[in-house]
Amino acid sequence: MDLKLANRIAVVTGGSSGIGLATAQLLVEAGARVAICGRNEERLARARAKLEDIKSGCVLAKTCDVLDTEAVATFARNVAAWSGGRVDLLVNNAGQGRVSTFESTTDAQWREEFDLKFFSQILPIRAFKPLLDASDAPAIVGVNSLLALQPEAHMVCTSAARAGVQNLLKSLASEFAPRIRVNTILLGLVDSGQWQRRFEARADKTQSREDWFAGLAREKRIPLGRLGTPDEPARAIVFLGSPAASYITGASLEISGGVSRYI
Repeated sequence: MDLKLANRIAVVTGGSSGIGLATAQLLVEAGARVAICGRNEERLARARAKLEDIKSGCVLAKTCDVLDTEAVATFARNVAAWSGGRVDLLVNNAGQGRVSTFESTTDAQWREEFDLKFFSQILPIRAFKPLLDASDAPAIVGVNSLLALQPEAHMVCTSAARAGVQNLLKSLASEFAPRIRVNTILLGLVDSGQWQRRFEARADKTQSREDWFAGLAREKRIPLGRLGTPDEPARAIVFLGSPAASYITGASLEISGGVSRYI
């Protein structure tokens, strides 16, 4: 299937690793020009080199903290100059989960979590909307979590923030229609940097990575028996953000290996 992404302009926040980098790679492979941002210069440079190996001259990489209003505005100006004033797809992919219960979460942590989850969506959308308005087929895809619909007691703060973000993006799908499509993906457990860090901090250091992750999948009762890989949600992001999904807006696609219990 032709996703009609050739020569399209895409922006991926948090694009220097994990799902963001996997998404950028698929977009480049599909013929798009891609701007990525991240906070770590070394990781961003490695990501840029990897993408340039696929197709030279099609990548813009800039350091940017998506919670810094001026930094995001500067990134948008850089993209505008690079792209000719147009963006066809904005992928908002930033922020990881906070493990905490109601009793253990401080006021400052509540505020920090809500600030991260909401403004990592709000600031890029605000900055890039004029560029999206210049596109003939603009789309936004927000990377969210299954926690938005299926909260976990040990992640109470993140669950609440994720639910709010889901409401926000659903609202924007109506507000921006019919010009800009807005969709989300809902992640289950995906093999990422945060799970690697938890593996490295495991109590039993003799346990292999394969065994530890298999045990995690059993503990979480994932029907497919494993964690996802970054390219699996990336494929969903690329489809939802492409002109091939032209009649889809306000939708959420679960990428979780079947772990959800809601209908």
